[in-house]
Amino acid sequence: MELATILPKIIADNQLHARWLNTLSLMENTGARKISASEDTVNVTYIILKHAAEEHRHAFYLKKQIEKAAPGNCPTYAPQFLIAPAHSKNYLNQLDIDVCRYLKKEMNLSGAELRFAAYLLVTYAIEVRADELYPVYQQALDNAGSKVNVKSIILEEEGHLEEMINQLKQFSPDWQHHAQKAVEMESALFNKWVLGLGKEVN
Repeated sequence: MELATILPKIIADNQLHARWLNTLSLMENTGARKISASEDTVNVTYIILKHAAEEHRHAFYLKKQIEKAAPGNCPTYAPQFLIAPAHSKNYLNQLDIDVCRYLKKEMNLSGAELRFAAYLLVTYAIEVRADELYPVYQQALDNAGSKVNVKSIILEEEGHLEEMINQLKQFSPDWQHHAQKAVEMESALFNKWVLGLGKEVN
């Protein structure tokens, strides 16, 4: 089932919609924590700090949006407050693992270099996905006349993607090849996640 088919069903059910928002919040928060975890103790740039801060803000913003769907719901990221909790929690972690394996094998990276390269590729793949997912979600919200909106996230995610491309260009002359590999890994995991969502919605 396509996400565009699943989303109207989620939005139509306030309890389900709250869990969806909470799931997105979890994933944004996981991304922010991973960015922070990848930071070098010394070489932390403005862009990295900005990106981590904005991902945390997205997690908070999505959490606040729950009040528009089902006030008082989903106080934590416990499984009962998420949609497809196993897939949702595994998604970014598995992508991180897959990208690290790829970088070790293809570029023989380790330590801080590996962490930074993984941050670049994982974040790029996630930003490509965010640039697709949030506009589809916003369209579904508009179609349903929902009070929830993610327009501010869409604007920031567009900026993030541009920033990641700039960093990747500095990272490697073959950045597009490596980035495409990361996108392929992400797509496989995303498709599994959507399948998990579909099973819970139907």
